[in-house]
Amino acid sequence: MLTRAQGRNMANPILVTGAAGRVGAVGRTVTELLLKQGKVVRAMVRNEDGRAQGLRDMGAEVVVGNLLDLDSMHRVIAGCKTMYFGMSVSDAYLAATVNAAAVAKHHGVKAFINMSQMTVSQMSITETTPSPQHKLHWLAEQALNWSGLPVVHVRPTVFLEGFFLTLTPDSVRESNQIRLPFGEGKTSPVAAEDVARVIAALLANPQPHIGKIYHLTGPQSENMHFFAQEYSKALGRTITFQDIPVEPWRDELLKRGWPVHVVNHLAAMGDLHRAGRFDRLSDDVLALTGQRPLSVQEFVRKNAAAFTAAAKAKEA
Repeated sequence: MLTRAQGRNMANPILVTGAAGRVGAVGRTVTELLLKQGKVVRAMVRNEDGRAQGLRDMGAEVVVGNLLDLDSMHRVIAGCKTMYFGMSVSDAYLAATVNAAAVAKHHGVKAFINMSQMTVSQMSITETTPSPQHKLHWLAEQALNWSGLPVVHVRPTVFLEGFFLTLTPDSVRESNQIRLPFGEGKTSPVAAEDVARVIAALLANPQPHIGKIYHLTGPQSENMHFFAQEYSKALGRTITFQDIPVEPWRDELLKRGWPVHVVNHLAAMGDLHRAGRFDRLSDDVLALTGQRPLSVQEFVRKNAAAFTAAAKAKEA
């Protein structure tokens, strides 16, 4: 026999967009964390595939939808009072945010947790960055604030899974070097699992946080020479940092087939790192979850196989 509260929860699942990401991605991890807490979760995915089935196997209600499609967003949002909005880097980011917000407002959503980006805190109507994505994030925050929706903005710094796990393993494996265009700038990368823990905590009990903005960083803000030493400790061999110019690095990403919008965003982040704009530190992860965020050394140790040639050879 269901209690009245359980019945209400069944009727009002928590919506997680972008839930079909890879293992370790924010939306998927948020879904997993909420299900482990016994919450009813509706997971939005773009396609019906193995990842969607994996979410079903975890216990989520899976709905296929497109953030830019009005009809499918009605299907996705109807019946949900609390939702998480997150989308990967895309030139359609603003349109998707406004579409989701309009439908959320129509259905009376009571808490809209928005994944933003920390650089937005240094932007204004007169100050922007060269990144097209940063501008879209800033405009999206403005639109959500104007919408009157009950919003919480979450602004993580650079993700460990991005620059550190996607863009450094090849050179670390091949030449024991971290090659990034960060200059001497300090940075405070954060792990997706820490961001997911914050999002899950906000979704589980959103009301005290409505109208607030949270900045999520790792436990240290240091330059890349410091982080090279952290790689060295984690991997048991000497890793050094080699600064590289932004433009040739940008050209190489384009040659590899990366989308222009994404590459322009990454190149701008390289320039901003060089200018010291990622030298930020916050204790919001600890305050909201009771657990300190993962350090670079812990992250590299957890993902040591990606940075180790012998292990990579065995996989091949």
